[in-house]
Amino acid sequence: MRAAIPEDRIHLGIGLGVAALAALISTTYLLSPAAPAPAPAHDQRKTARSPKRTLIPHLSTLARDGLPYAPEGALPGGRDVETAYGNLRVYEWGPEDGERVLVLHGIGTPSVALGGVTGEFERRGWRVMTFDFFGRGYSDAPTDVPYDIRLYTTQILLALASSPNRGWTGDDAFHLLGYSLGGAIAAAFASANPHLVKSLTLVAPGGLIRSAAHVGWKSRVLYNSSCVPEFLRRWIVGRKLTPAAAAEGDVPEVEAVDGVDTPWDDIRLVNGARIGEVVRWQLQHHEGYVRSYMSTIANAPVYDRADMEWRVLADVLEERRDRKGLPGLRKGRVLFVLGEGDEIVVPGETVWDARRVLGEDAVEVLVLKAGHEVGVTKGREIVDGVLGAWERK
Repeated sequence: MRAAIPEDRIHLGIGLGVAALAALISTTYLLSPAAPAPAPAHDQRKTARSPKRTLIPHLSTLARDGLPYAPEGALPGGRDVETAYGNLRVYEWGPEDGERVLVLHGIGTPSVALGGVTGEFERRGWRVMTFDFFGRGYSDAPTDVPYDIRLYTTQILLALASSPNRGWTGDDAFHLLGYSLGGAIAAAFASANPHLVKSLTLVAPGGLIRSAAHVGWKSRVLYNSSCVPEFLRRWIVGRKLTPAAAAEGDVPEVEAVDGVDTPWDDIRLVNGARIGEVVRWQLQHHEGYVRSYMSTIANAPVYDRADMEWRVLADVLEERRDRKGLPGLRKGRVLFVLGEGDEIVVPGETVWDARRVLGEDAVEVLVLKAGHEVGVTKGREIVDGVLGAWERK
């Protein structure tokens, strides 16, 4: 008859077995290849999805083509670039050996809004690149970073790096044109990366807008105050951004804005859609549109930047005028294209501030018969101005 095993030895054996198993599992884990981390672009904790993910997969080709901003056809040369911040929608087209121009759109409408400008550059034989800012159009919206110049500069560099055409990097790589918010970003980018930028054109740009004169207390509370809960502020901003219902006909019988015949929301884009239709589409189908808009107002270089990036830009331009061999911005000046009836970027204020900060010799001005919509409606005249400024000594 086999002798009974003492209970304390049974417990000791079980304990040793468990320890050995734990050691085996730990060793196997440490020696095995590390499992890949989730791609940040698909981490919904950090990224709000654009219509590329929320809408397009559920539509037929015919339905896609009928959108106010179709993924294919609105602009040529589209590509989707996966980044750590989510999807980045980039467009690039035109002759590969032509002059290169990067075009940056405004705060509320994606790159299709400047189709008149980009299309005109292409017709003149230029190579064009544009993209949707994060939170607009088909670009996703990172939710854990402020929409400040650091994010927008990173987005520009990501777009440039995604090109199969190597000409977008290096000295005097491309001309840069920015409209409204895009103008503020273009000025800040050029001040920090002057060697890349062949020439700089700012169309009704932010950056020098005087907040004391143009931002009311309600907007200050709405975009910058922590007293109002975030969810409530987003709801209010969403309501403010929602366009009014379109009237019948091409020119609705409602009050015009900025001294133009057609209200902002009813201005037609090159693809036939109205601005208001594109904005409404983003509000309905882009999870990060309102968030990105609010963060941009609060953090981007839109207001009162005369003593910040613009002062640096002034030094850069002066250095180029004094030392002709330096790469980038070789003419040492900037072209401002303004709308004579613009009530947001007021021509008189902007020209005075620009000359005060940048210097008389650094500022060229072209004033067109338009309001703040000048970048959307005056593509041919803007490109004429860019080419004329570039050809002048």
